[in-house]
Amino acid sequence: MAFAITQTCCSDATCVSVCPVNCIHPTPEERAFGSTEMLHIDPKSCIDCGACADACPVDAVLPVERLTGGQREYARINAAYYETEEHRPEQPVQGPVFHDWGAPSFDRVLPPDFGPLRVAVVGTGPAGMYAARDLLLHTPAEVTLIDRLPVAGGLVRYGVAPDHPSTKKAGESFARFLTHPRVRLCLGLEVGGGVTADELAAHHDAVIYAVGAQEARRLGVPGEDRPGSAAATEFVAWCNGHPDVAPDAFDLSADRVVVVGNGNVALDAARLLVSDPAALRGTPIAAHALAELRRGKVREVVVLGRRGPEHAAYTRTELLALKHLPGVDLIVDDHDPAVGAAIDEAAALRDVRREAVDWSLPPTADGPRRIVFRFLSAPAEVCGEESVRAVRVTGTAGEVEIPAGLALRAVGHRGTPPAGLPFDESTGTVPHDRGRVTGRPGAYVVGWIKRGASGGIGANRVCATETVGSLLDDAVAGRLPTPTGSARAFRRLARRRRR
Repeated sequence: MAFAITQTCCSDATCVSVCPVNCIHPTPEERAFGSTEMLHIDPKSCIDCGACADACPVDAVLPVERLTGGQREYARINAAYYETEEHRPEQPVQGPVFHDWGAPSFDRVLPPDFGPLRVAVVGTGPAGMYAARDLLLHTPAEVTLIDRLPVAGGLVRYGVAPDHPSTKKAGESFARFLTHPRVRLCLGLEVGGGVTADELAAHHDAVIYAVGAQEARRLGVPGEDRPGSAAATEFVAWCNGHPDVAPDAFDLSADRVVVVGNGNVALDAARLLVSDPAALRGTPIAAHALAELRRGKVREVVVLGRRGPEHAAYTRTELLALKHLPGVDLIVDDHDPAVGAAIDEAAALRDVRREAVDWSLPPTADGPRRIVFRFLSAPAEVCGEESVRAVRVTGTAGEVEIPAGLALRAVGHRGTPPAGLPFDESTGTVPHDRGRVTGRPGAYVVGWIKRGASGGIGANRVCATETVGSLLDDAVAGRLPTPTGSARAFRRLARRRRR
C-alpha cells in the first residue's frame, strides 16, 4: 500500500523533509517546485511509513486504499506524474539506504554570540507566520506579531473557503507560535493608522511586512460598481465572517449568478453558491452567510473566462472537486466551435457535458443546480439600474446578455501601498532585494506584497526563508539600525493605539 497526496495539498513541503526514501517531488531544490499544482508521491518508491501523513499540516496525504469517491483519482494523478522521463526517479543505489543523499549544506551560520533581536512581523497570515516560525525556531529573537484585525490568521482565516476545513488546518500549525514565550501579539493595531512605520522601526531591530495583496483587481467595465456587483474575495470573506464585510452585504435571492474569472477563487465562489447549505453546516462558515444561503434561490452559476479552457488558471484539483459536488451538474456552454476543439485537446473538461445554453430561459427550478463554464467571453458591461440585471459579454461568437442578479469578479489581486514603504504601482509590490526593502534599512517584505499575488500557502515557506536569511545576514554584518525605544515602551504604545 502506498500513500497519495490529494486535493488540499498546500505545497508546504514538510512531507518532503520527513520522507526517508525521497519519494515526494518536486522538492524545494528542484526547478519545478512552486510551479506544479501539488506535490506527488511515487507509488513505486513509497514504503508506507506514514511519516508524510503525520507531518502534513492540511491532512492532504492519505493511504491509497482509503481513498473514496472522487479522491480515488488522486492515486492516478500521483502515479501519472512519474510516468514522464522528466520526473521518473533514479534507480536506488544498492545498500542499506534507499537512495543517494546529497552532501549536507548549511545555508546559515550564526556566530555563537548572536544575541536576541527584536523583530516585528506585520500580518499574521501564512507569510508572516512562516517568517515568525523561522525566527523563533532558529534564533533567540523576540517577535512582535501585529495585525489590524481582531483575530489572527489572515488569508487562512478569512480567504480560504469555509468548506475547505483541511486547508484551514494550516492555521493550526501556526497557532502554537501565537502563545510562544518570546512572542507578543498585538491585534487590532493598524500600521499607518494606529502606529506608523517609523514608530515600529524605532522600537525594533527589524520589521517584516507580510501584508499580502489586499485589493481585488477591477474589470474596467461600465456598471461594475453597481449594487449587486462585488469581488469574489469579498464574498468568500463574507462567508468567513470577516469584520470588514457587513453581514447583510450579499443578497442571494437571484436564481443566476455570474462569476468573472477562471481561477481557484472563482471556483470557490461558484461552489459555495450552489452547495447544499446542509453540507456547509458543519464547516466554520459564518452564521449570517449560512442563513442567507438557506434563504437563497441560486440555481445556476456562470463562470466566465475571457480566454479558452486551455488558459484557465484554476488547478486541476479544484476542478476535480467540482465534478464530485453532490447535486450539482457541470456544463460547458458550447457556443463557439473553438471551445469544443480546445477541450478535445485537454483532459480537464473532456468528460463534462456540453450544450448550447439558451440565455433567454431562466434556470430550472427543479432538478440539480448547475455550474456553467462559458469560455471566450469577455465582460463588457454589468447591466441594470438600481441593481444588477445582467452581464453583457462579447466574444468571437458575438455578443449576448446573460441575465443575473449578482456579479462577482475573480480576476486577481494586487497589493496596496503599505504606509511608509516604497511601492511599485506597476507590479503592486514593494521594491526589494531578496526581501530587503529598497531604501529602508531594517525593513523587509515577505509573501504577496513581496512577489505579487501568486503561489499558495506553502509557497510562503520558501519565500520567508529567503527574507529571514537576508535579515540575519544584515544582523551579523551590523547593517541593522539600532532601535531607540524599548519593548516595554512599544507595548504601552500599542495598548493606547489599537482598536
